[in-house]
Amino acid sequence: MRVLLDASRVPLTRRTLRSCCRGALVRSIRAPVAFPQLKWPSSRSHTTDSARVEVVVTPKSWVDRAPAKVQPYLHLMRLDKPIGTTLLYLPCTWSITMASYALNAPITTPLTYLSLFGVGALIMRGAGCTINDMWDRNLDKAVARTKDRPLARGDITPSEAFGFLGVQLAGGLAVLTQLNWYSILLGASSLSVVTIYPFMKRVTYWPQAVLGLAFNWGALLGWSAVAGTVNWSVCLPLYAGGICWTLVYDSIYAHQDKTDDVTVGIRSTALLFGSNTLPILSGLSATSLSLITLAGYLNSQSLPFYAGVGLAGIQLARVLRGTDFDDRKSCWKGFVGCGWAGFWIWAGAVVDYGLLASGYLLS
Repeated sequence: MRVLLDASRVPLTRRTLRSCCRGALVRSIRAPVAFPQLKWPSSRSHTTDSARVEVVVTPKSWVDRAPAKVQPYLHLMRLDKPIGTTLLYLPCTWSITMASYALNAPITTPLTYLSLFGVGALIMRGAGCTINDMWDRNLDKAVARTKDRPLARGDITPSEAFGFLGVQLAGGLAVLTQLNWYSILLGASSLSVVTIYPFMKRVTYWPQAVLGLAFNWGALLGWSAVAGTVNWSVCLPLYAGGICWTLVYDSIYAHQDKTDDVTVGIRSTALLFGSNTLPILSGLSATSLSLITLAGYLNSQSLPFYAGVGLAGIQLARVLRGTDFDDRKSCWKGFVGCGWAGFWIWAGAVVDYGLLASGYLLS
């Protein structure tokens, strides 16, 4: 604010200066205030007579940058959350690598099947999510974390989801037919478990165990793909260890929704274990690692494999120690962290096989 005085016409006294300042202040307060126009670049806007405000919606992932018609299907497959595909893929990698080690197979063998199973895990995890959401579309509307899923929100219809499921299963079958007949039949038999999993959360507090049966099928299938049949003495403890591992990570995952699950009538090990979750998951982690170690022993694995299992144990201990089971963000972080335990098991098996293939270990 500036006050201009003509010293030749108005004597500059303290009283004059105070009077001028007061008058200028009153005029400035009474004067209309012009606010600047607000404008942000976006496709959605709200217009008023005095201002134009446009709201920016920041994409949460690369899926949100895809064409609008495709986004619901990508979200249905959970492509924005690859941890699920990783957790399905890892037991396959254990089995493929351990079978290649047992047979002293050329490096092209594990590379071929790791690639095929990677594509298969991506497709079939998406198919499993589609089946789950078709079962749960009404329940998902009542759960805060799942109410924005495409079927629950109405972005796609059940018939559209069913048609998309057919495309996914056809893709999975195309991958499966690249394997031997024993593996084709073994892989096809897993669909029954995948289909009933969403129903089990309505009738038992152990749906995580059923998920473990489905998600660790690759521990059997990976071996048969490489060897033509399953070595049950090795694969059964590997499979059982994977199921215990799934119970750990999916129980942590279930703690995210336990409040809503009580309201809508969904059951889970998170509700069953309650305040005893930490000691129970600690026991399951120890059991998982013990069974996988037994599988390695029966397969005559060497030191790198057991080092990988040891690193997996350290990772699971860190996860369980750092997870707050009453905090959703902490549970999600712990769930993702469990994936690293599975990775370290595979890393140990890879190093073991690499040393054998390079001639550092006796076949």
